[in-house]
Amino acid sequence: MNRINLPNGLENVSRLILGCMRMPDLSIDKAAEMVKTSMDLGINFFDNATCYTDGVAEERFGEAWTKAGIARDRFILQTKCGLCFDRNEFDWRRETILSSVDDSLRRMKTDYLDILLLHRPDLLYEPEEVAAAFDALEKSGKVRHFGVSNVPPMMLEVLKHTVKQPLIINQLQLSLEQSQLIDAAFYMNNLTTERSIDRDNGLLDYCRLHNITIQAWSPLQYGMFGGCFIDDPKYPELNATLAELAEKYHVTKAAIALAWILRHPAQMQVIVGTMNPRHLEESAAATQVSLTHHEWYQLYLAAGKFLP
Repeated sequence: MNRINLPNGLENVSRLILGCMRMPDLSIDKAAEMVKTSMDLGINFFDNATCYTDGVAEERFGEAWTKAGIARDRFILQTKCGLCFDRNEFDWRRETILSSVDDSLRRMKTDYLDILLLHRPDLLYEPEEVAAAFDALEKSGKVRHFGVSNVPPMMLEVLKHTVKQPLIINQLQLSLEQSQLIDAAFYMNNLTTERSIDRDNGLLDYCRLHNITIQAWSPLQYGMFGGCFIDDPKYPELNATLAELAEKYHVTKAAIALAWILRHPAQMQVIVGTMNPRHLEESAAATQVSLTHHEWYQLYLAAGKFLP
């Protein structure tokens, strides 16, 4: 497994991350098998969130890693807080952040988080409250590093102005089909396509400038949660190109789609949400594929883009 050092924090972390949102679908034994498979493949990074099945995903992961007998210091554990679907609101208040972390630690059977992410913007956030929460969590040893998920550049600027700790992660949607994170620069000053609209305010380059690692979520999805484009008849040209490159590199089409994200010079991580050990093994092969410059563009165009 290809490993990287995150610019503002952790060292020797896997390029692929196992996303645990669907882990409640597994029994404890199957979840433990999934954690062990991940570690055996060199995927030592696990992502969770307080809102995933109202905490059940965190609880199942806690049961799984302890049953698998994996030493806590062998893996990176990340969770997200701030999405309160029970109240239909996003909440970055100090007490909410602190209580969410305590609940996450209890559910996941650990006394610390490697990374805590604020999960989507709270439109009423007060940066001083976030800073107070981060200070308390760092001082207590409950959280070692901090970041965000789906947060735009200027909100990051306000947070960075106020909090003392580096923000080392921004978790963002990116796939061959959902590529708005990179599209605007390609089509700038072009009135013939909506792809010229800057929907992210230069967020990709902002993160690169400020040493914030992007973690790509839903890397095989079309739409926001439309489904997987692999073998979907709506994407014949993309699947034909994926198949051609999969044959060349002796991997699956899904691995090629993941390798497309990993090929970007921003040194992103990719979150893989499968709960199937065989599929995870196939995904892990993506880190051994080095697409050429031409192949990267070949896939981008096959996904429905065009040369301006």
